[in-house]
Amino acid sequence: MIEFDDVHKAYRVGGRDVAALQPTRLTIAAGRIFGLIGHSGAGKSTLLRLINRLEEPSGGRVLVEGVDVATLDDEDLRRLRQRIGMIFQHFNLLASKTVADNVALPLKLAGELPRREIDARVARLLARVGLAEHASKYPAQLSGGQKQRVGIARALATEPSILLCDEATSALDPQTTASVLQLLAELNRELNLTIVLITHEMEVIRRVCDRVAVLDAGAIVEEGPVAEVFLHPRHPTTRRLVNEAEHLDEREQVDDFAHVPGRILRLTVQGEATYAPLLGRLARETGVDYSILAGRIDRIRDQPYGQLTLALSGGDLDQALSRLQAAEVQVEVLR
Repeated sequence: MIEFDDVHKAYRVGGRDVAALQPTRLTIAAGRIFGLIGHSGAGKSTLLRLINRLEEPSGGRVLVEGVDVATLDDEDLRRLRQRIGMIFQHFNLLASKTVADNVALPLKLAGELPRREIDARVARLLARVGLAEHASKYPAQLSGGQKQRVGIARALATEPSILLCDEATSALDPQTTASVLQLLAELNRELNLTIVLITHEMEVIRRVCDRVAVLDAGAIVEEGPVAEVFLHPRHPTTRRLVNEAEHLDEREQVDDFAHVPGRILRLTVQGEATYAPLLGRLARETGVDYSILAGRIDRIRDQPYGQLTLALSGGDLDQALSRLQAAEVQVEVLR
């Protein structure tokens, strides 16, 4: 659906070029939710805005459905943007217009539908995002979550195939964030939308994305399925983002483990095996004792997972390791 072919972007600042995006190769498959994560200034927004040519690349090609967006004339670019909806961090609603009028705005600007069809489509969209009864209200009368739902309905007005989300949940409280992310996941499934979502929160990526790319200083430093990147981060930036999401301090953990006897392992289990009594069975069958030093049981999108850091001592440690690996548990020996 979307491809970056050696794309880079620099801005002219104080008489010199400052790189915002290093030469980048990236492919985003149709019908997936793809996350872009990084700290402020990493280049996320620049990369996102290159897709609908709100930013012009300094070099390389951005392909949407096989078409180089830089080659489009004004009319073709307008049509491309009708196929790409965009949700903004701070909603960007027109305060002087009602909810219904805000959602209808892209359709009125396109000028391709009669008023009756516009009204019908707006009514369907507001019902879909749970705001049918708020059609005649103004943005000032809505909560933050309701405003973002209006923004989502407006982004869907032209029936796009791609939805770009620019920090769509960072201005929302945790409960509202969860409801907005659930709505995005439902829209992805129901409409087969390709969603590109940028955020600085790994928790947002974990809840809804299929794949993720981690940006640092304008470069993609890690990319892959969310479960792999989240559970086995390789780059220091990715590890920092994961630790922030889990409220962990990697250095403190290492110091704490230095005084723990035995062999220290990190076990990762995914799917229904997450809920199996693996440790109790392991202790009975191999005679090892175990201490749980750290752990988490949660979900990555709809997939349950467990990740535990253990200290094993006594019994047959080699047999215990073999049994864990035979049970399709990913084992990382920390010490």
